[in-house]
Amino acid sequence: MPLRVLIVKVSALGDVVHALPVLDYLHQVSPGIEIDWVVEEVNRDILEGHPLLRRLHVIRTKAWRRDPLSDTTRREIAAVRQDLREAAYDIAFDLQGNTKSGIITWLSGARRRYGFDRDGVRESLNLLFTTNQVPLRRQDYHISHRSLRVVSVPLGRDYAGMVVGADIFTSPDDDAAAEALLAILDDGLVFLFHNGTTWTTKLWNEEGWIDLGRRVLSRYPDSSILLSWGNEQEKKVAENIAAGIGRGVRVLPKLTLKGFCALLKKVDLVMGGDTGPIHMAAAVGTPTVSFYRATDGSRNGPRGDQHVVVQSPLDCTACLRKACDKDTPCRASITTDALMSGIEKLLATPFPSAG
Repeated sequence: MPLRVLIVKVSALGDVVHALPVLDYLHQVSPGIEIDWVVEEVNRDILEGHPLLRRLHVIRTKAWRRDPLSDTTRREIAAVRQDLREAAYDIAFDLQGNTKSGIITWLSGARRRYGFDRDGVRESLNLLFTTNQVPLRRQDYHISHRSLRVVSVPLGRDYAGMVVGADIFTSPDDDAAAEALLAILDDGLVFLFHNGTTWTTKLWNEEGWIDLGRRVLSRYPDSSILLSWGNEQEKKVAENIAAGIGRGVRVLPKLTLKGFCALLKKVDLVMGGDTGPIHMAAAVGTPTVSFYRATDGSRNGPRGDQHVVVQSPLDCTACLRKACDKDTPCRASITTDALMSGIEKLLATPFPSAG
């Protein structure tokens, strides 16, 4: 019988993407392994159709919390619990480290349940639900390596030294729609700028985006800049940036997550902060330039020669604060010169096409 394992990594979007390398690792180390994954409904498209996954268990915890006593909530929770138990997992891996993920891992019924130790969990109650707590090593600093460490312990092979990849599945229809969108642009390079993110302290200023866009189009004539957005506020900012840059810029229409991933595979470079689209672009093999203020780029940023990470030079950088009275000077510390230098560096280096 093949080894059957469960991955519990339900959110957020960027964190799910960061955990994708565990799929390649597990299949390399244990050929024939069967892997299922528990994920929040809003993030399911990142994993749907992935060739290295057997099945997804989709949960809706936000809806359940809004109406915890409803028949729908009780029925859905009971169905998830039954599906988890019937799968008869040999091992469950909790790669989230909070109370919610711990409960889900425990509900799986797996006798061996691996997670982070006390220093690695997000919430200490998580420790009650795992049977094996894995200590992280100094070399596990990057967020993807944390997940790889946990899954590597029962398999008995260190991920260090292995070439472990990640990908996001898109359908032929998704790919064709992305090609159709790009076909209406000029023949030059295609850049994608994403201005939004969930924390105010991860954002940049509109003036910086406008200056960068103008410099990119001046440096690379006949190129196009696509501006993506995830909500109405980000869309409004994108429209302001487009108006400030002028020609050669297009604000994207609303896309599905799969459709957006297909587009990320085909553009030449993606630019943004510590946000899901940057991590998605890295997962599908597209070069990125990203900046970090409240978070640590060496921990969260894409790794490898195809990526440039720009960290705020302030002494208080990587503070993990979601609000700060130094937000204005912190934003100003991310300079157009630094980002433009990163773009020029990547475009001077030949990489295989992501599309």
